[in-house]
Order: sequence, then structure tokens, then C-alpha cells
Amino acid sequence: MIYNVGIDISKYKHDFCIISNTGDVIVENLSFENNKKGFQIFLDSLKSYDKNLIHIAFEATGHYSLNLEHFLIDNGFSFMKINPLLIKNFLSSQNLRRTKTDKADALSIVSYLNSIDYIPNSNLLYHIYSLKSLCRSREFFVKERTKLLTLLTIELDKSFPEFKPFFNNIFSTTMLYILEKYKNSSRISLMKDFDSLRRISRGKFTYAKFAKLKELAKNTIGFHDKNTDLLISSYIASIKHFNEQIESLESKISTIIKDLNPPILTIPGIGEISAASIIAEYGEVSNFSSPAQMLAFAGLEPSIIQSGTSEAIGKMVKHGSGHLRYVLMNCSLTLLKYHPVFYDFYLKKRSEGKCHRVALSHVCKKFVRLIYCLETKHISFDPSLLK
Repeated sequence: MIYNVGIDISKYKHDFCIISNTGDVIVENLSFENNKKGFQIFLDSLKSYDKNLIHIAFEATGHYSLNLEHFLIDNGFSFMKINPLLIKNFLSSQNLRRTKTDKADALSIVSYLNSIDYIPNSNLLYHIYSLKSLCRSREFFVKERTKLLTLLTIELDKSFPEFKPFFNNIFSTTMLYILEKYKNSSRISLMKDFDSLRRISRGKFTYAKFAKLKELAKNTIGFHDKNTDLLISSYIASIKHFNEQIESLESKISTIIKDLNPPILTIPGIGEISAASIIAEYGEVSNFSSPAQMLAFAGLEPSIIQSGTSEAIGKMVKHGSGHLRYVLMNCSLTLLKYHPVFYDFYLKKRSEGKCHRVALSHVCKKFVRLIYCLETKHISFDPSLLK
């Protein structure tokens, strides 16, 4: 007999029930607090059963289950994390209404567990947790840095509008150095340390550029507000801080993803950070039974609109991981540059009248199917797989 344990995870307490694979209710419902004493109560309730016959499952709902997961592993138990959408779809297919209570949720989880093959999470879990935290933190810092760069651009547009176009609108190290040291056009017009700028730019900032920038600063149409220097200094200090944090996070992400060495890294154009973000959000791809489930997890599958006897395909539902959807769409743009098959597929969708973003979403779906193929078969990328 198999003992299926469904746990409804929440912040301060967890509810669980136990039902055998034959449908017998072993434990109808019990709760335990999210602390050491509560974990021990849960452990005691399982002591009379063989660990090899216990199948534990709960929904993948964020970080609230993390401590329980470590506790289960330390005590020799396996567990399976389930996408909440799969349980919702299961209940709908069984014409069951999901009553939203903790007790009912635990029962829903164990009912779903009883209907599928038990695939416990592996030891990769620790790496995946680390990657998810690191990648999401990096994404946060990148977005915050972008906001600061926008504010800095606004200030430059007022005080020295010729400055940013001179650097091709790229916030290079040389550009930030000049702003940090001189802050305004008046001082830039008088700057003299060409050798420092040449060294910082590794020879790319020539004397001709040096003279040209000073001339632009001297004749700028911008106006210097009394707060300009303070704002520019504050923005640059914060940007440098975020740059350091991002660099530190990327170094750690790179180390972990190299150790994992997932097949997705063999796809030309997919870098370490992108691969890490995808693996971090999906977790173990083997937990998905099909590419369709992976698409649903990322919110990339279309909605179905039914009315009477008619049925139509709607827009993307956009539930699931927004972080994952963001990186997949960005990777799809890169794939258009590296792979003719993806580019031709994109053009085909455009020729069918689809706008850029919709056509790109189709490329994204093709990309997800490729990921599923590589990760489940444990093979490296081969262009023939795209045909």
C-alpha cells in the first residue's frame, strides 16, 4: 500500500491529509505549525509507515515550503512539488469544484497525486533554489539600474543634451567616469586628463574625441540647474553600486550553471545567465510530461474561448512565471539572429498577418519545445533538431 500525503503550504502553518493509493482515508486532516515543534509533530504522524511507501506532495507556491523541504530531505523523505495549474486543471476535468480552504486544498493535492506517477524532486533542488534567488535578485537590480539610467538621461537631456548622443547613447565606463568626475558641461569643457580617459577606455577614446567633447560642452544648449551636480552624483553612485551587485551575482550564477552544465547551454546564442534563469524557473524539466505543460507553466499557451458549439483560440493567458516568460521572450529575439530556422519561422508567422510580438511568441514556443527535447533526452544541441 502507498500512503499519499498532500500538504497545503502556508506562511505560518501547513495542513495535510493522508490517503492510500486504494482510496482509503488514513488521516482526514491535521495541521502543524511552520516551526521545529510543528515539523516534529508532522514527522511523528508518519513514523508508523515505511518511508519507501510514503509519497509526499505539495504545490510549488514560492519560498514558504523551503524549510519543510530541507527538513524532509534531512529525515530521509522524498517529495514532489506540483504546479498549482495542473491541480486546477485536474479538478476541472473531474468536474470537481475547488473549495478554497486549507483542508480542501490538501485533499485536492492528494487526489491529484493519486492520479499520477510519483516523480520526486532530486538533489538538484538545492542548486535550483540558489539559482532562482540569485537570478531574481539580479533581475531586480538590473531593473532598478535601468530606472536610474532613465533618471540620469532626463537630467542630461536638460543640462547637456549633446553628451549622451556623443557616446552613441551607451552608458560606457568612460562616459560614467567623466560624469562622476566633472558632473556638468562647464567643467567638461575645461577637462585636461586625456591620458586617464584613454587608459580607462583602453585606447578607444582618442584625442580627437576628447577635443570634440570639450567643444560640445563649451557650446551646449543645455542649462545648469543648481541641483544638477547633486542629482548626477547621486544617480552615478547608485548605478555603480548596482553594477557591483549585478557583477557579483552574475559571477555566482555562472559558477552554479557551469557545475550543472544543462544541455540548454549548448544552444548557440543562449548565455549562462539566460540558461540559469530558465533552469531556475522551470526546475527539473523531467517533472513536466510534455512541452505543453512547460508552455502552460510559463503562461505561453493560448486561452480557449467557447460559446455554444463554437470554439476559438484567444490571447496568451499570461499566468505562470512572469520572470520565466520575460527571459524566454528575450532569448527568442537572440535566436532570430543565430538560427535561420527560427528566423524563417518568425517571417512565416509575420506573413500570416501576425504582429511582431505574436510572431515572437510562436518562436518562443518553438524554443520551449527545443528545451524540453534537450533536457529530457540529455543531449546537446544539433541544428537538425530544428527541422
